[in-house]
Amino acid sequence: MTAPTHAVRAHALTLPSAELPAYVYDLAALREHAAFVRVALPERVELNYAAKANPEPEILATLSPYVHGYEVSSGGELAHVGNAVPGRPLAFGGPGKTPAEIAAALDHGVARFHVESTHELRVLAELSARRATDARVGVLLRFNLPLPDGLLAGSALAMGGRPTPFGLDPSEAQEVVGLLGDGAYPQLELRGVHAHLASGLEAPELVAVAESVVAWADALAARHRIPLAEVNVGGGMNVDYTTAERRFDWAAYGTGLTRLASAYPGLTLYIEPGRALTAYCGWYVTEVLDVKYSHGEEFAVVRGGTHHLRTPATKGHDQPCTVLPVATWSHPWPRPVARQNEITLTGQLCTPKDILARNVLAPGLRAGDRVAFGLAGAYAWNISHHDFLMHPRPGFHFLDPARN
Repeated sequence: MTAPTHAVRAHALTLPSAELPAYVYDLAALREHAAFVRVALPERVELNYAAKANPEPEILATLSPYVHGYEVSSGGELAHVGNAVPGRPLAFGGPGKTPAEIAAALDHGVARFHVESTHELRVLAELSARRATDARVGVLLRFNLPLPDGLLAGSALAMGGRPTPFGLDPSEAQEVVGLLGDGAYPQLELRGVHAHLASGLEAPELVAVAESVVAWADALAARHRIPLAEVNVGGGMNVDYTTAERRFDWAAYGTGLTRLASAYPGLTLYIEPGRALTAYCGWYVTEVLDVKYSHGEEFAVVRGGTHHLRTPATKGHDQPCTVLPVATWSHPWPRPVARQNEITLTGQLCTPKDILARNVLAPGLRAGDRVAFGLAGAYAWNISHHDFLMHPRPGFHFLDPARN
């Protein structure tokens, strides 16, 4: 669903103009979607939420009953998520972890480290050896694995299967497994393999990726005669901004993972979705300030813009949106109104790149009407360049009838 839910629509129309733009999140819708995803997955597949997609505390807390834990990718995320959902398992991933971040993660009791290089493994070993505890630190070695030709053809963003700064090269497997297996680092426990290779894939492709990753990990374990308890196959579930009503096929993905888990009964599989869990629960609600005609085209200028909602600019798409008509007009002069059926929605920034959606079918759009941009529950505010031109920051509203 990209059209606002009833609760979001009602709330959006009651907000004063001065409180726009605003992010409005439907936590009941998020809870329903997370429950559906969890039911679609087999029991032996653990579900972690990639906090980078949307780290708002209310989002993290709403997901808590449905996820095994959270994946964080910086010291800042570590501290933030640890405070928002205390006591929940955390996995620390991402390239370029600093010694200070690794030490903070050890102090926090992070359950899993997704180790990206031999150097990072040595730093983790050195810092963990200084700790006065017998508890071993869990390690998943992240590898940039090759995949069959064409498997990543539909990927929106590739983190593996080709030269990237992410993970260990497979040629380093013998060295790094040897370091963990020769007794040099007794404080570290090799738990398994991590491989997040791409984003924006559909269920059949992601199942094929998971099968390839697990088969590679199983061969690694056999070759080195080591037990592996876990394989984390990452996230990457497609969220389609062009056909926004079509969602990732969680049922098909769950069926594929059930088959894979049955083939490897000794393994626990982990997945780490982010965008595909939270994108659908958020809307960026704003107001049309003006309607303008220019060289044969019409533009609606709205409060805010891509400094609040960066995804259409970064991904090169048109953000799905819904017009919420407002009947009242407080000025004595005529109300600006669109004369054409299609209009481009832009923000307030002094750049022609500040475009939220092109050629929107919105006949009769008027200044004073409101627009709710859907799929704004992930990689939206938290990746935007907030302070450009120093416009006011948006409000944040979390709707939850169960708690109100």
